[in-house]
Amino acid sequence: MKDFRQIFEHVPVPCMVLDRQFRYVAANRSYLQTTATCMDELRGRSAFEVFPDEPDNPSRHGAHMLRTSLEKVLATGRTDVLGLVPYKVTQHTGEGVQLQDRYWSVTHVPLFDENGAVGWVLQYAEDVTELHQLRLVADVAQAAGMPLPHELERLEAGVFHHALRLQEENLLLERERRHLRRLFEQAPGFVCILRGERFVFEIANAAYRGMVGRRPLIGRPLVEAMPEVVGQGFVKRLERVLSSGEPYVGRHERVMLTRDGESTEFFLDFIYQPIHESDGHVSGIFVLGHDVTERVRVHADLLRHREHLEELVLARTQELAQAQAALHQAQKMEAVGRLTGGVAHDFNNLLQVVGGNLQLLETSLHDDPKARRRIENARMAVERGATLTSQLLAFARRQPLRPKVIDAARLMHDMAHMMRRVIGEGIALETVAAEGLWPICVDPSQMENALLNLAINGRDAMANAGRLVLTARNVSREEAAALPEPADYVLLSVADSGSGMSEEIRHQAFEPFFTTKPQGAGSGLGLSMVYGFVKQSGGHVAIDSTMGVGTTVHLYLPRAEAALVEDAAESHLPVTHGSGTVLVVEDDAQVRATVVEMLSGLGYTVREAAHGQAALDMLRADPAVDLLFTDVVMPGPLGAAALADAARQRVPGLKVLFTSGYPRDAIVHDGRLDAGVDLLSKPYTREALARAIGDAMAG
Repeated sequence: MKDFRQIFEHVPVPCMVLDRQFRYVAANRSYLQTTATCMDELRGRSAFEVFPDEPDNPSRHGAHMLRTSLEKVLATGRTDVLGLVPYKVTQHTGEGVQLQDRYWSVTHVPLFDENGAVGWVLQYAEDVTELHQLRLVADVAQAAGMPLPHELERLEAGVFHHALRLQEENLLLERERRHLRRLFEQAPGFVCILRGERFVFEIANAAYRGMVGRRPLIGRPLVEAMPEVVGQGFVKRLERVLSSGEPYVGRHERVMLTRDGESTEFFLDFIYQPIHESDGHVSGIFVLGHDVTERVRVHADLLRHREHLEELVLARTQELAQAQAALHQAQKMEAVGRLTGGVAHDFNNLLQVVGGNLQLLETSLHDDPKARRRIENARMAVERGATLTSQLLAFARRQPLRPKVIDAARLMHDMAHMMRRVIGEGIALETVAAEGLWPICVDPSQMENALLNLAINGRDAMANAGRLVLTARNVSREEAAALPEPADYVLLSVADSGSGMSEEIRHQAFEPFFTTKPQGAGSGLGLSMVYGFVKQSGGHVAIDSTMGVGTTVHLYLPRAEAALVEDAAESHLPVTHGSGTVLVVEDDAQVRATVVEMLSGLGYTVREAAHGQAALDMLRADPAVDLLFTDVVMPGPLGAAALADAARQRVPGLKVLFTSGYPRDAIVHDGRLDAGVDLLSKPYTREALARAIGDAMAG
């Protein structure tokens, strides 16, 4: 037996299935042969219409007995047995199909739908006409006191054994039916059987019911049970299978099913297999399939990814190229930084010797204008050299910054007068600061230098005629989402109406020593210094430029969390004299000699040491020192920071002032001076030295 239909068809007992209105749903081969009918004559008609027995004969109770039993099964949900029912049915005879009066032993079994209610009744009947007649003969013989004929005894025994055999076969078939029903219900794919031209659901397993949602199916035509499939092509395919007798296989077919009031998309693999009867006609369709929705969607995603694979590879290649470029830039910056740091330290020491001695020489001159002019030219060269090393350190992000919380609007306002002098009268200067501008934390002097560099570049791009606009406004985190580090920024922009930059030049603009100016008209470090300063301050730089229209440089500086603090007014009066004892620690003998002479000339008592350990030994011998003036980068195991700590322990209250051409990481971290550290950068002038020493003594 392959399925329930095969069991139903081949059981040797007449069986048929009625719905709740006692209309034929199915009948097996034995039933159709016994009643001389075909399924097309029975389907959908009432059993009492097809076989009314004799409704007008009050002595006939067969129809009433059957109806009462059927109603009892529907009401109680329990099997009911009628031992003997007289009922006329059509049968094949030697003279053709005729209505015959027969006796039946009938059993009615309830069949339940998916909701647990009785949806149908299975009837199987045994023709016991001969046995009934035999019993009548036996009763007559016994009443007359006559022994039963031998033939009757043998016939009765044969009928009894036949009944036992049928009972055993029925029990075996019932067990097999239940087993197959369990297998059918637990099948991983969805399964159903559709009967007749209306495709009435005869059976549907759990997978099918789960897929289509909670709705009544059994006994209902497809278009009534699932109206949403109309118009999706499935009914036409079923009709073609029913008419042709050929199966249909669907692959990845899309269907929209209504589940709990919502339309849901499914993709299915399935087969419509026609069910052929013994006479060759197709009575129904066996449906078997699998829900492959997830597989189809994954496959579609893979196709989409495959279609865009080239774009993804290209994008990834570009990302790798950008990462390699960034790595190359970082390596270049590190190399430039190391080179710049080493050069700056030694070069600034040389500039300190030259500049210091020029100032000392100037103090010894009296009335020699020519000599003074030459000294002034030499001092200007020293300043240019100092500016060059400062710009290199700024580009390499190695300069020691002294950040403080400032108001950018006030800074722009205070610089306006100086900028007008720098850019000349032929260029109109405009400054626009938005209301409620957030404070920023930067080194004020370096910020001024950056804006001046941008103003000078704008001036040169406009050939001393045009318009220069400085603007400042707040940029929220949302607006800065495209930046590498989205945050709240203050945006300072410097726009000129000059010649603009090509795309190629714009990409090279921040490179050190790159310039489009004529030979000798610029060092090529202005924009590099601006870029390094802004990046070292935690910000970002961008350039917008259009040829023939102008260029705008945008400086994104992080919003300061600390509140703005008003600074006390600084005194710019020259300092010419001081008092106290200063211990100078400097490993360069020429620098040390120059500094000692400058401090002595200012009135200080000076003691000197060539390295940290010598200075510490001097303090142990004589702690009478007011200020320790020490170089940051020195040979020996005792660095400047450690020397300062040890000196303060030895001399409580000792003031410390550091000096360096390039302090490296000794007292500078993340590009900023450590808290509480005072630094005088080399090269410095006599006035700067006097002021720094005086401030340190006073602090």
